[in-house]
Amino acid sequence: MKYENSKSAILTFLILVSIVLTWNLWTYQPNFDTLENGNTVEEVTLKEKRELYQIISPDLVLFHHSGQHFGTTDAESLDKIMSEIRKWSIYDVKDYSENIEDIKELVHGNGNAELVFPADIPIEIYRNVLKFEEKRIPVFNFNRIVVNVENSEKGNGTIYFVSSDYQHVYISHISPSLLNEFNKNFFKNAEQYQRYFPFEATNQRTVYIPDGNVEMMEYTYLPVVLNSDAFKEALFSEPKFVQRGTVSGVEEFSDVSSKMTVNNDTNMLLYVNPTGESNYVDDSYDLLKRSIDFINGHGGWTDPYRYVAKDEKRKSVKFRLYSIDGYPVFNESGMSEIEEVWGRDEITKYVRPNISLELPLTTEMVKVTLPTGSSALEFLKTRKNFKPELLEQLVLGYRMSKDTSENKLILLEPAWFYRYNQTWGQITKDDLGGLLHGLE
Repeated sequence: MKYENSKSAILTFLILVSIVLTWNLWTYQPNFDTLENGNTVEEVTLKEKRELYQIISPDLVLFHHSGQHFGTTDAESLDKIMSEIRKWSIYDVKDYSENIEDIKELVHGNGNAELVFPADIPIEIYRNVLKFEEKRIPVFNFNRIVVNVENSEKGNGTIYFVSSDYQHVYISHISPSLLNEFNKNFFKNAEQYQRYFPFEATNQRTVYIPDGNVEMMEYTYLPVVLNSDAFKEALFSEPKFVQRGTVSGVEEFSDVSSKMTVNNDTNMLLYVNPTGESNYVDDSYDLLKRSIDFINGHGGWTDPYRYVAKDEKRKSVKFRLYSIDGYPVFNESGMSEIEEVWGRDEITKYVRPNISLELPLTTEMVKVTLPTGSSALEFLKTRKNFKPELLEQLVLGYRMSKDTSENKLILLEPAWFYRYNQTWGQITKDDLGGLLHGLE
């Protein structure tokens, strides 16, 4: 009898243990916090990610006011204008190209504010910057946003999106209250900005040039050299298998298919992946989006770079450095640019500087007065074989160079730059025959 009781007790105990174990299995939750805090590989980033509106932004606003033209490239002023436009609710987007008789009058006519972007932008990607009421809108590219304020008190506001070659125009609208606010905050105060004058390059294109003398700052920087190992971790799929060496002072990193070189004399980094296929067909939206996502992926916006060009045939996208006050920066060796070339699924070429400018040396900042825009234009006109129809832009900017007396320092010197037949050139002090007034 005692044996039977003992057997029953043991069986009951085993049943209870089984129930407890089953319940624990059903309700078990792993400690993910402990796992996440373990020895896992962290995302490699050189700097913080940047928002789309910071990368794709206008570099000039023109106000066509009472037969005169005023504008600015000032980064802070443009940010204020775009901050207001990003709040707008835009609706009723339609192709308006066939309704336009005079495209230049539409863009540059009285009562218009013209936001000029450096390159064509697919509207699909800019939908993440602007707010459209409709879920579906036409697919198009643009490089100008034109806000018409002439009839701001009579009805809905009219916004035009204009393509770079002026062959396509899309019309849209905003509420009268939004347009009135824009008119009050910006357009009515247009005369506070720099005066611009027009140069009729062709029947289809007018180049607007700053008028009068302009003062700019000359900057000196002690650059920060970026970590080559951080780029290795970010760019190679299997960093632990990458071999490293130095040839004639140039760092080389390579695996079975890719190679990265870092030249500390020229301060340029080149990554190539020749195995990536290049004969794919894709649209401009995908090309630009993947280019921005790629740099955001490793925090590669080490300075205020902006989108300035894309070539769909080459599958390339280019970003340019801009100064803290909003002027484009140029360098003949590529030190002021980031360029990407894409294959089917991966990047095949990545070229960029390996330095960051950070903050200028305040003790070395000097104010410079430049010759007038009309002087710069007259110089171009006197050049042999100059063809007005090939002049695309004439702008103020900075030439980046290394200080000859102290190689570690970077100089940003103000100058006139022109885009002629799709190529950028600089007008030097010697070109203008001493018209540069010099340092004050």
